Amino acid sequence: MAYECSPPPDFRRLVERTGLRNEELATWRRAAERMYLPHDEAAGVHLQDDSFLDQAPWDFAATPLERYPLLLHYHPLVIYRHQVIKQTDVVLATVLLPDRFTAHQRRRIFDYYDPLTTGDSSLSECIQAIAAADVGKYRSAEEYLVDAAAVDTADTAGNLRDGVHVASAGGTWMAVVYGFAGYRWRSPHGPEFSPMLPTRARRLRFPLLIHGSVLDVDIEEHRVTYSVRRGDPVTAQHYGKEFTAVGGSPVSFAGDYHTHDAAPGPAPFDTA
Repeated sequence: MAYECSPPPDFRRLVERTGLRNEELATWRRAAERMYLPHDEAAGVHLQDDSFLDQAPWDFAATPLERYPLLLHYHPLVIYRHQVIKQTDVVLATVLLPDRFTAHQRRRIFDYYDPLTTGDSSLSECIQAIAAADVGKYRSAEEYLVDAAAVDTADTAGNLRDGVHVASAGGTWMAVVYGFAGYRWRSPHGPEFSPMLPTRARRLRFPLLIHGSVLDVDIEEHRVTYSVRRGDPVTAQHYGKEFTAVGGSPVSFAGDYHTHDAAPGPAPFDTA
């Protein structure tokens, strides 16, 4: 293959394994350029589909709890004729590609679609947690995080006997790392963190494999510490401030990292 610039090693390995050709890249670019992305200027949001605003609002107030999930109690032709969403879609786009939206657009999209989303899918709450934390709605983010974790720990779907919800479990991890730790890896500045500790948590700790190095992130109420467990030094940003963590020399930032905006729960949790 010919390249306009030297590709990164990971991309070269991908090309070797898949046989990717230049013409395939051009085809995908043409498809992306021609893709229709409906946007309503009055609502100020990208649309679920181009006829979404033409549908009747769903009467949530008159829908009893025992009628959820909606897809098990209403015909799809009933659901699809209303402004109601089973799981996050447009909101998911803001989580996967945050750099394609402004902060105002991400907040507006979350505020608009969150009341219309029932979360009937086990894959919904984890994404909603990330999106809520991203726009500063930490109480909502914490509630969604608890709901995501409860899919298996409390068998809220009632089907744990058939096996754990592996994708939801991965999403719960993402809700902690991308949501409350504020981890972003697509930044041109390298890895970025903007951590906040959930009200009902005493501490969040997790490792990240970054370019072959293992970075431990430890979030406490008044301190966040980054340390290299294994590998080369890791350079990243903490709320826009660049730091470099070296093995044996952790980097800490003092501050107030507790959200203080969610109702106290029956018992704090500690995740490692």
